[in-house]
Amino acid sequence: MATASVAFKSREDHRKQMELEEARKAGLAPAEVDEDGKEINPHIPQYMSSAPWYLNAERPSLKHQRKWKSDPNYTKSWYDRGAKIYQAEKYRKAACENCGAMTHTTKMCMERPRKLGAKWTSKNIAPDEKIETFELDYDGKRDRWNGYDAASYAHVIERYEAHDEARKNFLKDQQLKKLEKNNTENVEVVSDDEDNEDALKVDETKVDESKQMDFAKVEKHVRTTGGGSTGTVRNLRIREDTAKYLLNLDVNSAHYDLKTRSMREDPLPDMDPNEKFYAGDNQNRVSGQALEFKQLNIHDWEAFEKGNDVHMQAAPSQAELLYKNFKVNKEKLKSQVKETIVEKYGNAAAGDVLPRELLLGQSEREVEYDRADRIIL
Repeated sequence: MATASVAFKSREDHRKQMELEEARKAGLAPAEVDEDGKEINPHIPQYMSSAPWYLNAERPSLKHQRKWKSDPNYTKSWYDRGAKIYQAEKYRKAACENCGAMTHTTKMCMERPRKLGAKWTSKNIAPDEKIETFELDYDGKRDRWNGYDAASYAHVIERYEAHDEARKNFLKDQQLKKLEKNNTENVEVVSDDEDNEDALKVDETKVDESKQMDFAKVEKHVRTTGGGSTGTVRNLRIREDTAKYLLNLDVNSAHYDLKTRSMREDPLPDMDPNEKFYAGDNQNRVSGQALEFKQLNIHDWEAFEKGNDVHMQAAPSQAELLYKNFKVNKEKLKSQVKETIVEKYGNAAAGDVLPRELLLGQSEREVEYDRADRIIL
């Protein structure tokens, strides 16, 4: 991209300019300011901060990088499907000869062709459709979900619910048949609820997979560097569970990393902790065995800095043994310090009578001091 012509600079001026850019990148000099008074990031390349020649820019600016062709007339609304605006009572001139509506011609009529059209019978006049025109922006033209009605998905949910109900009835019938067969053969029938549930689970595995909606067995192929396939692996998430990035749709909420599928912060920080089932990936780092492993690593680092030859990756068993010994010695030291303090000052929680010297801070013992503030025995 050709940029605006820059005045000729001598070698010394060019050297000073390069030193100034290095100082700005290091934070030793203030950043450059554009036409609007906003600071320009010194790490932005010159070919981006320099405006094209046809904009006649006299100084570096980022205005040409922003969306400067914005039309306020653009909209993201959609057509009101099936809306009617006027219902005529008799045929009107220039209307559709088949149905009598004014908003289309006879060739474009979507109704069933009548034996005698509305032009000759003047009966059953169709209402006029609502015709709208929108000037959509770039995103609106390419939005594949623009105008989608979420209520239209209700029939899909009903179909899956009916599918589940039919599968439960099928399993129930199979269980009843098995009980009847056992009764006829005089076999003892186990009435324990757990056994019945196990039997249901066994029968469920015999059902054809094409007839059951088992989302836990969704599988995908894993490609290798050689171009082949390693087979299948189970999906990472049950499909009924809500995805992490759908818990909070606010753009300023917790960041979701698409590459690693991780959301470190809590997407719902104001929610009741008792009702929350996901508090961010960082919650796993400060709970359970992850916290113990973190403390083990910190102990190894501190021990290595103090001169101990210990390494978590090279000798993990030795590092874990040293950490266990450290915790045991620490508990022993704490108990010794506690016993020493209790012997010296007593234990108020145990209900022991405190000495009068500690209770009132004075005693009847006479102490004499010399001129050097030493006690005379």
